[in-house]
Amino acid sequence: MADCHLVAYRSAGFNPVAISARSLEKAQSVADRHAIPSAYGDYRQLLEDAAVEVVDVAVPPDVQKSVIVDIVRHAPRIRGILAQKPLGVNFAEAVEIVRLCREAGVALAVNQNMRYDQSVRAAKSLLNRGDLGEPVLATLDLRAIPHWMPWQERQGWVTLRILSIHHLDTFRYWFGDPVRVFASVRSDPRTSQRFAHEDGICLYILEYAGGLRVSAWDDVWAGPAREGAAADIGIHWRIEGTQGLARGTIGWPAYPEHTPSTLDYTTIAGGNQWFAPRWPEAWFPEAFVGTMAQLLCALEEGAEPEIGGADNLRTMALVDACYLSAREHRAVELAEVLGNVE
Repeated sequence: MADCHLVAYRSAGFNPVAISARSLEKAQSVADRHAIPSAYGDYRQLLEDAAVEVVDVAVPPDVQKSVIVDIVRHAPRIRGILAQKPLGVNFAEAVEIVRLCREAGVALAVNQNMRYDQSVRAAKSLLNRGDLGEPVLATLDLRAIPHWMPWQERQGWVTLRILSIHHLDTFRYWFGDPVRVFASVRSDPRTSQRFAHEDGICLYILEYAGGLRVSAWDDVWAGPAREGAAADIGIHWRIEGTQGLARGTIGWPAYPEHTPSTLDYTTIAGGNQWFAPRWPEAWFPEAFVGTMAQLLCALEEGAEPEIGGADNLRTMALVDACYLSAREHRAVELAEVLGNVE
């Protein structure tokens, strides 16, 4: 919140009016750093602040629902919520959170900020314009060593709901919903020394009705770089279509070093050459402008956010489908998890 959300909000000219944390001292420190008028040692005090109309909820997933229950009690003054991903601890809890906000008339957006990385956004533009033709194959290869949060130790899971959820949501953003997924996971040797988990290193394949195949390798071990070997860290993606090919990198693994993502593409119409647009912004922190801006625009227009809770249910269902697939060693259709929820 202090290093990404609020940095992005100030750069975009947004108006944060209050902040809370379990420690008033920490909340006040961040408030001072970002010139926020009010700081609270309890989020319930923040919710009573008459200046607050939109709440950015950046808490661990297992306490998110209880916070949102308290927020919606303050509707209609509080009009919108930007909830951190994952939306609750599983698909079933996400369904309940979406219902709570819908019944209270509170707009709910989910902070799937990878959609607002410039590389990801530009790839979507190429797909929308038809520059790549019909998508045939898409891949994403992550080799990185994340900074896992202490609260993950009590969750019993690591990568799929915290990291892979970005990639699964991005695939949905690019291509829509797959028919089914097959996932295979194993523990990460490094993280296993801290706490037990199953979904450390995650491999998964998405099958689409039209023939498109999508795969990702989320390798959070990335070799013994922390143990003394040389590092080979990065995120690379690739989309192959009938009329063109796009490839890119995501600069996030270098954070806090400011490393913009990249995009290169070539098309039949463009001839035998590569196009390489570049930009100065990076996923962290600039993409965090996009998620909050999308919620604020939706509130102004009386529309559903493009990262709305209802849409995010399908991302949460896809994550749960990966867990089920890995557990039962079989392909799982998205409809099996979604059931009758729309």
